[in-house]
Amino acid sequence: MKVMLVNGSPHEKGNTYTVLGKVAETLNSEGIDTEIFYVGKDAIAPCMGCGACTKLGRCVINDKVNDFTAKMKECDGLIVASPVHYACATGSVLSFLSRAFYSGFRAGCDTYRLKPAAAIAVARRAGADSTLEQINKFFTISEMPVISGRYWNNVFGHVPNQVLEDKEGIQNVQILARNMAYFLKCKQAAENAGINPPEQVKDIEFTNFIR
Repeated sequence: MKVMLVNGSPHEKGNTYTVLGKVAETLNSEGIDTEIFYVGKDAIAPCMGCGACTKLGRCVINDKVNDFTAKMKECDGLIVASPVHYACATGSVLSFLSRAFYSGFRAGCDTYRLKPAAAIAVARRAGADSTLEQINKFFTISEMPVISGRYWNNVFGHVPNQVLEDKEGIQNVQILARNMAYFLKCKQAAENAGINPPEQVKDIEFTNFIR
């Protein structure tokens, strides 16, 4: 089993990376493989709503988003971490997730459905709650069980590695990682016992509020 860890910070080896490293250590100790996917500093174009992914099976813009969705098809869980910029997730990670989830849904790919997911916000001071809410919405619209820790998944720090001083925050993401591992093992045990996931239901016609 494998969990994808998304680093949504423009700083490849900053506090967000440090937090994900602690998550990876805990998951690995539970026998779960991990990979840290760095969104990067290059501009990530937002979703254009063109619908081309329905025919192509991928986003029409061929960049890191398609690399990520290809990897996610082979992964069993997802954790997205972002620093807080203006009381929200980074612009790049929001554009990244918007296209990754939209193209995965439109292409009919079972990329995310019933795979456990979690969000982590790395903040200097405030805005962590709104950041978590933003990221979690991608999961809850995709039938992804949201895994929690013992507290909200906030870790505080400003300069590199300062998050390690937030001992409660680091402990909480380690608890989150253990809960993720437990859920994955329970899911695998259920499948081994012949307990199948619910069948995917075909969408009915969208109900628009203005007709």
